[in-house]
Amino acid sequence: MLIKTAEFVISNSDVDKCPKDMLPEYAFIGRSNVGKSSLINMLTNHKNLAKTSGRPGKTQLINHFLINKNWFLVDLPGYGYAKVSKTAKRKFQKFITNYFEKRKQLVSAFVLVDIRHEPQKIDLEFMEYLGISEIPFSIIFTKADKLKPKAIERNVEYYCQELLKTWEELPPHFVSSSSKAIGRDEVLQFIGNTNLQINTMR
Repeated sequence: MLIKTAEFVISNSDVDKCPKDMLPEYAFIGRSNVGKSSLINMLTNHKNLAKTSGRPGKTQLINHFLINKNWFLVDLPGYGYAKVSKTAKRKFQKFITNYFEKRKQLVSAFVLVDIRHEPQKIDLEFMEYLGISEIPFSIIFTKADKLKPKAIERNVEYYCQELLKTWEELPPHFVSSSSKAIGRDEVLQFIGNTNLQINTMR
């Protein structure tokens, strides 16, 4: 899929105020500082579409970006951010779960995971939540440029083995690097193929 247009539409913390269009939506979420904004900018080939920051937890709202006028990329707040107040964290979690449970336009989530680290409890718990809620998701391993090919292969294999301890089958997964545009074609092709299937079923 070639991205011709990518435009910011709206930010808010109220799911009921999200766009009313019935266009397919793909939500990107992960722990704070996993490289989500950089990944979104890489996928859309825009330097500043999503605001990047050295300060984790920059994204604190549901952000909708309209891609090619026919689907939405949704940038969600990172979970597990330690440096916000408990009240703010509860509010984040509330509107994140509201989004996942109420948003009928949601087709799939992409859970971002730092490829350099072993499986983190908070990521596994979030994937379990998606599974229980019957929300389709894929995993995007980020920051692949920080490791050598053999280490990437080993870490992904280990992660998959950990998942298979509780999952009957693995979700789709992609390896990415925002600085080297690794994984862009694969992720966009997955979204493009999914959109085609949706259009065929209509």
